[in-house]
Amino acid sequence: MNPEFSCRKTTPRVVSQFYGWREGRTPGGHFVLASGFCGRWAGICWCAPWFFVVARVGNSRLKKMSNVPEVVITGLGVVSPIGTGCDEFWHSLSEGRSGIRRIPALNGQPFPFAIGGQIVNFDATDKIRPRKALKVMSRDIQLAFVAADMALQEAGIAASGVSPERFGIVFGADLIPCELDEIANAIRSCIVDGRFDFSLWGTRALSELYPLWLLKYLPNMPACHIGIAYDARGPNNSLTLAEVSSLAAITEAVRVIQRGDADVMVAGGTGCRIHPAVWVRTGAYQLSSRVDQPERACRPFDLDRDGMVHGEGAGAVVLESRKHAEARGAPILARVLGFACAFEARRPDQPWSGEAIRRAIRDALRMAELKPHDVGHVNAHGLSTVEDDIAEARAIRSELGDVAVTAPKSFFGNLAAGTGAVELAVSLLAFRHGQVPITLNCERPDPRCPINVVNKAPVPAAPPVAVVLNHSRIGQAVALVVAGP
Repeated sequence: MNPEFSCRKTTPRVVSQFYGWREGRTPGGHFVLASGFCGRWAGICWCAPWFFVVARVGNSRLKKMSNVPEVVITGLGVVSPIGTGCDEFWHSLSEGRSGIRRIPALNGQPFPFAIGGQIVNFDATDKIRPRKALKVMSRDIQLAFVAADMALQEAGIAASGVSPERFGIVFGADLIPCELDEIANAIRSCIVDGRFDFSLWGTRALSELYPLWLLKYLPNMPACHIGIAYDARGPNNSLTLAEVSSLAAITEAVRVIQRGDADVMVAGGTGCRIHPAVWVRTGAYQLSSRVDQPERACRPFDLDRDGMVHGEGAGAVVLESRKHAEARGAPILARVLGFACAFEARRPDQPWSGEAIRRAIRDALRMAELKPHDVGHVNAHGLSTVEDDIAEARAIRSELGDVAVTAPKSFFGNLAAGTGAVELAVSLLAFRHGQVPITLNCERPDPRCPINVVNKAPVPAAPPVAVVLNHSRIGQAVALVVAGP
């Protein structure tokens, strides 16, 4: 096999069935070549012929290869509970204005913790292209489209003549719950004597659903709609990895450019947990009970924290090789210096050690060729649960020492698949404005969280280097190192 080809890959998939595989070595490392028909990717079943190569090329090795292009960020878009667009978003951060509030749609419902980071007065009608696509766009998809459109507008992509074949999308998304009014009649049609009869779904329910109903709720549709609107014909992928989806999508988009498969990529994530279907699974989440003071509920690293807060939002960045960005005269917002992903299984019968976070930080710094003292601030996951915050704080202290730490979820809650991209926007805007915003509600820092939380006043964003962290309750962890232009 050609060694160069063996190091070119698509997004890795977890394969449930395959018909053939080959294993071998190249100068670049170990590879597995597989082909087959049926599989599972990020929890989404699909049936299509597939053929891919997975190559093991370490992050540090990839960074040191002389022909790997530097990747920069040239556009940023954000839709969040504290503002849509970078200006409104930054003003809320600067003024310490929370976006967490009571959720009107949940009033009178049997949900004890009905507060969250909700985007109010959001209307994408005039922003979606083509307009008819709105019929098959859930709220998650609309949030994603608007965030990506803002990023692309800032980057000036539409007017720059980017080759469609060299322009791609990687986007993170959650499993998107159905709107209740769309599925209500279908469910009613299957109720017999007060009980739901599953055997009737195929014969009665489907006729009650909009024929294209499913297209509104597929997690791959944000990337598809963005690609269609901007005629992006290059690599197009979707990741559904809960809270690490956004950062994982960004790192994959960087890899696409580094492999030479695209010049421009849009990457980010979208999530909406302000939905009754999410609250039905309340027992699956450690939620804050501070419903009387919603704006004070999310308290990362504070001694009195009692759980996380759901939210909704989307963020997107435009990534390019430096050579491509400079050739078209695009202003550079930031540079991607390094990244790493790690995993550590979380078990319900024992505390999580946070070793995956440690390894992600360590490997990302190695790829970036930086030392801990080179980092200006950490943009922490800061979930506001007791166990997660302790594990993350100890990992940060262990790898980065007394670095300044900010936790943006304190402003808008956990945005699920959208959280990483929206939180990354905080650090990118910190570079632009020269200061790192505070963490809300960290009034009594928990001594079990031995880190330097920015909780009283903003601090200078110097040096302009940030480590952005996310982890999931399953055990994935991602670290992304970015620097000012």
